[in-house]
Amino acid sequence: MKIVLDAMGGDTAPDTTVAGAVRAAREMPVDIILAGDRPVVERQLARYSDRPGNVSILHASETIGMDEPPVASIRKKKDSSINVGIAALRNEQADAFVSAGNTGAVVSAATLNLGLLPGVERPGIAITLPGLKGETMLIDVGANINPKPVHLLQYALMGEAYARFVLEQPNPRIGLLNVGEEETKGPEFIKETYGLLERAGINFAGNAEGRDIFSGEYDVIVCDGFVGNVALKTAESLAYAIKEVLKRSYGMSPITRLGAWLSRSAFIALRKEIDYAEQGGAPLLGVSGVCIIAHGASSAKAIKNAIRVAYESARHDANRHLAEAVRSYAPT
Repeated sequence: MKIVLDAMGGDTAPDTTVAGAVRAAREMPVDIILAGDRPVVERQLARYSDRPGNVSILHASETIGMDEPPVASIRKKKDSSINVGIAALRNEQADAFVSAGNTGAVVSAATLNLGLLPGVERPGIAITLPGLKGETMLIDVGANINPKPVHLLQYALMGEAYARFVLEQPNPRIGLLNVGEEETKGPEFIKETYGLLERAGINFAGNAEGRDIFSGEYDVIVCDGFVGNVALKTAESLAYAIKEVLKRSYGMSPITRLGAWLSRSAFIALRKEIDYAEQGGAPLLGVSGVCIIAHGASSAKAIKNAIRVAYESARHDANRHLAEAVRSYAPT
């Protein structure tokens, strides 16, 4: 299996992207193609005396910055690492694409150059979050901030298929993010979506509230991209705040230091649970190719895990299952 990684994408690229690629190449049965400026990437690879043989470079002379306008930059910078990587996926030179770069640019490039799966109207970004009773997939977290009810229906169908066939959850419970459990709550497009999900032939368990994102009661929670992105960024901020408070408590007094030392294993487990690096990346569901979007601040560990997500998605033939899920609902 071949996975192309946007070596120039991310806040600290290419050092962290290359480091993550090297880790993944050592641990996974994949060939990793680094899309980026060849001399720059070569210098990073030269730091590794035992450079894995399953890492190669695909030259891309341009880079799209994190703050550049997505659609305009994709059209202007034809030889950017994002465009070159997506082209490799489109031309079947790779089985998946991973980027921690400009999210809007990745979504635009994938949508324009790969196209959408049959029947899918809008792609959605799906992030897997830890929960008290297991992982929960939240979709959409930023690709489509003004969706129609049919888009949310398709997110539910694709999320259910991904959870079933890639995450190996036998009968995923689907929830619709809302301000209350009652089906009469929320704006009109949410009420309409509720009706569509009831008739979708999936295990729809009704409305989910914000508290349910981490409860583990639902395997997939569907929402619009605006709400999903706010929820995700809030969760990231809370995770960071918890870690900082824990670190600060270490130096408060001898007693708190002793307590912190005694609780060290629990703190380590907590930090691992809330660390986005453990999840790695978010699949862009609905495009005709396996695309994984990683956090812009991804560490080498997060990049490695994003490659793992890409590997699992491609290995389980995720897009075939997603397309079948959407097609099976299409009216005859």
